[in-house]
Amino acid sequence: MKKLLFVLLALLPALNTRAQAPFAKYLDRVDSAPFVVVDKQAFKLTLVNAQGAPIKEYGISCAVNPGPKKVRGDNKTPEGTFKINQLLNAKGLSHDFKDGKGPVKDAYGPWFLRLDVPGFRDIGIHGTPFPESIGTRATEGCIRMRNEDILDLKAQVKVGTVVIILPDPA
Repeated sequence: MKKLLFVLLALLPALNTRAQAPFAKYLDRVDSAPFVVVDKQAFKLTLVNAQGAPIKEYGISCAVNPGPKKVRGDNKTPEGTFKINQLLNAKGLSHDFKDGKGPVKDAYGPWFLRLDVPGFRDIGIHGTPFPESIGTRATEGCIRMRNEDILDLKAQVKVGTVVIILPDPA
């Protein structure tokens, strides 16, 4: 009985690690940690450690239309594995959301983390002046976060950080 208890106690850390590593299945796609997993369906962005365990989870908004981005203007968020190729201070940048209100100053919040999406230059993870949009499909293709969340995420990533954007369900 003592021996069985000892074996069970010895296995506990391994079992616990597997239970806490729900993102381990993506480790073959990354070359360093931390990395980011974006779940468009659940409106969640998760920062993940080298063992595949979540470090922190954030709410997001993604593109109005489901499915993978194919052409400019399709209002879809890309799907696949990408890297952050620029950490852009977005303070003061404006954007016209084509809603009749004209350009909005600080449209991207404090930071725009540009992704290396082939064929598209301006796809990224950024803040927003519209925090009420988090948890909805509201963007033209980017991944939108609360401004305080993009500040937190930016402090934990760098150029080269892998971002895995999961596909929408078929």
